[in-house]
Amino acid sequence: MNAPLGLAELSALGEQLGAELPAGAVVWLDGPLGAGKTTLARAIAQGRGVGEAATSPTYALVHHYHGPRGDLYHLDCYRLRTPDDAADLAWDQLATADLLLIEWPERAGAWALAPSVRVAIGHAEADTRTVIIS
Repeated sequence: MNAPLGLAELSALGEQLGAELPAGAVVWLDGPLGAGKTTLARAIAQGRGVGEAATSPTYALVHHYHGPRGDLYHLDCYRLRTPDDAADLAWDQLATADLLLIEWPERAGAWALAPSVRVAIGHAEADTRTVIIS
């Protein structure tokens, strides 16, 4: 995205991604604290048809949601001290998700499943964000 996005536009982008991502997609959400990764994840879940509002899994590490298109897992690796801490996560189950969203994937090291899509979010000016999808 070339133009900075406000939070409403970031949410609209997330809803569009949620509607369009194929089954089995793994999405890495990259960006600094407060960039909007969880805001985007919440919008992706909404676009996927998940009926409840997705929340940050920072302390739980993983949230599991059911939607009309299957299971969505939202993983936040921020609290992992080392990649070895990721070994205790149920990666075999996460790999079967209809959609897997991973925040701070670099903290899981080699445990993190390879991304189908990477979304890098950064702070721009005031209340806007830059977004790069690859």
